[in-house]
Amino acid sequence: MRVDVWLWAVRLFKSRSASASLLRAGRVRVNGVVAKPSTPVKVGDRVTWRDPLRDRIVVVKELLPKRVGAPLAVEAYEDQSPPVPTREERAVVGLRERGAGRPTKRERREIDRLRGLRRG
Repeated sequence: MRVDVWLWAVRLFKSRSASASLLRAGRVRVNGVVAKPSTPVKVGDRVTWRDPLRDRIVVVKELLPKRVGAPLAVEAYEDQSPPVPTREERAVVGLRERGAGRPTKRERREIDRLRGLRRG
């Protein structure tokens, strides 16, 4: 089964095109390898990607050929993602002291890395 169809069928993405665009951008990995939309997925595979708030890690428990209701979709995968950070935890990351001036290139990269905008 194609990974873009499976992600859509288990309701992790609102549309198949949304899952496919993330896959085409190279942001989804299947068992640690960057995946394309047509990458086959099987039971036991580990699928990872970055949500706006956290890293998502799901393990395939069941292959669904069609989109199903939410109660059935939740049973098709095991979510191993870390919990969503609280608002306070998100606000602390990347803050600078008032009057500290413009960040240097090195400081800017560190801020981006802490916020999860860039990997590096």
